[in-house]
Amino acid sequence: MGKETSLITCYLRYFIDPDKVAAFEHYARVWMRLIEKYGGTHHGYFLPDETAPSATFSFPGVGEAGPANIAVAVFSFPNVEAYETYRREVKNDPECRAATKHYEETKCFIKYERTFMRPVLSDT
Repeated sequence: MGKETSLITCYLRYFIDPDKVAAFEHYARVWMRLIEKYGGTHHGYFLPDETAPSATFSFPGVGEAGPANIAVAVFSFPNVEAYETYRREVKNDPECRAATKHYEETKCFIKYERTFMRPVLSDT
């Protein structure tokens, strides 16, 4: 059995506009700062890399290349209460308002999905 934890991790999957990657990167950098400012740990944003080598799969016939318009963000808070406090307080932060305005002006992503996850940790 893995170690139990109250850690809450949020996985965001963005459908980005490939013509607006620079605008999305700006948006991402602001949110990384905000997560950290409000007590979370940001694990980064990850964008498609068109210079990466073609994928080789460990399970032939099962794996396939993913879409080129997906970006991912992952961040954690120590517990649900800390996450809820962040959500409540960040709304009034001027940087949050600026990031929202930036998104509204650029539409650098088309939609996103949010999934809350828990870690599976090693027994050691």
